[in-house]
Amino acid sequence: MKRMHVGLAALAAGMLLSGCGEKKDEPSVYYLNFKPEAADVWEEIAETYTAETGVEVKILTAASGNYEQTLKAEIAKRDAPTLFQINGPVGYATWKNYCRDLSDTELYSWLLDKDMAVTDKDGVYGIPYVVEGYGIIYNDAIMQKYFSLPSKAVTYSSMEEVDNFEKLKAVVEDMTAHKEELGIEGVFASTSFAAGEDWRWQTHLANLPVYYEFQDKGISDSDTLDFSYSDNFRNIFDLYINNSCTERTELASKTVDDSMEEFALGKAAMVQNGNWAWGQISSVDGNKVAEEDVKFMPIYTGVSGEENQGLCTGTENYICVNSMASEEDQQASIDFIEWVYSSEEGKNFVTNELGFISPFNTFSDEESPDDPLAKEVIADMGDEGSTSVSWNFTAFPSQTFKDDFGANLLSYTKGEMEWDDVIKATKNEWASEKATEAE
Repeated sequence: MKRMHVGLAALAAGMLLSGCGEKKDEPSVYYLNFKPEAADVWEEIAETYTAETGVEVKILTAASGNYEQTLKAEIAKRDAPTLFQINGPVGYATWKNYCRDLSDTELYSWLLDKDMAVTDKDGVYGIPYVVEGYGIIYNDAIMQKYFSLPSKAVTYSSMEEVDNFEKLKAVVEDMTAHKEELGIEGVFASTSFAAGEDWRWQTHLANLPVYYEFQDKGISDSDTLDFSYSDNFRNIFDLYINNSCTERTELASKTVDDSMEEFALGKAAMVQNGNWAWGQISSVDGNKVAEEDVKFMPIYTGVSGEENQGLCTGTENYICVNSMASEEDQQASIDFIEWVYSSEEGKNFVTNELGFISPFNTFSDEESPDDPLAKEVIADMGDEGSTSVSWNFTAFPSQTFKDDFGANLLSYTKGEMEWDDVIKATKNEWASEKATEAE
């Protein structure tokens, strides 16, 4: 009898152990979102998809500037993200062991320009899910008010005539002299330097000098940076901080939200940002900027021939599927993202809620975003008379490089660091971080 009890206990234990190895939960999706400004929309997308399919979708949004740290923490957990994003080839080099080959997916087959995908040999490991553009956003109502001033110092009568840095500088500095008449606190909204909020300068603005240096050398990446266009970077950066709503010594506390609110409330006439900013502008309580007055212009820095320069257009947003997740969850993740970019409900979210310009052929012309900044980007891409500036910051060596560059820019802004020292530090850290990346 005793032996029989022992045998039954062993059998039960064996059944229990074998059950532990079985996946009893239904397939699910866990998406680590990169864009804080889109957090609420992704939550709504997840709820809609779950209601339609029964598949659970979890959304976690990383704080601004903390995506890599969040991904490192989450990927190590038992229930790791099944969908995440990389910023391009540099991001792929870090996360390649977690990226599933997506070359056999419909998502990849729908891509309008397959050269945009992140590939490795015959595999496709990152698929762009949005095309974006950025430049200097301006309020045309304020600009027209300025151009109608009888006392203005320039001869230009509209923004169409402002097509290089010299002209932009003349306009901006004269507007500063007339800011009381124009009813503004500064020409530019605050140059945000609060923790995690400096990406517009250490990444997006820094793209301009890197783009022109790479163009000169005929390359798309480099182990070293000459920073040969550093003076051009300083041209536009100084214009921002010297003609701002906020004194340059007080910019360390300013956020992107502060900056966009200043623009929306008519306190500033210009702000550097991307087409995603319309959602931020239009949602500000008391927004005073009419949709028809929101316009884009290129970021001019004083480079020869920049009269033909367009907006900065590209992406650093590539969707990846976690190859370490279960096969069921990998497939569920692929099904989810394909639903987002092919179903009527999903495409409505993409176009009208997220405001994305889709890189896939599943969208008709009528399904393109109708917000003013997206329209400006689409028009700029179709302008044969201008050349779009590609996004080269996907080649930047690391987040550490970006953060340190941003910190040095803030030190320069506060008068604590000379510009020559900023140049030296930037060149040295680019080389050292690229060397670390290669190890």
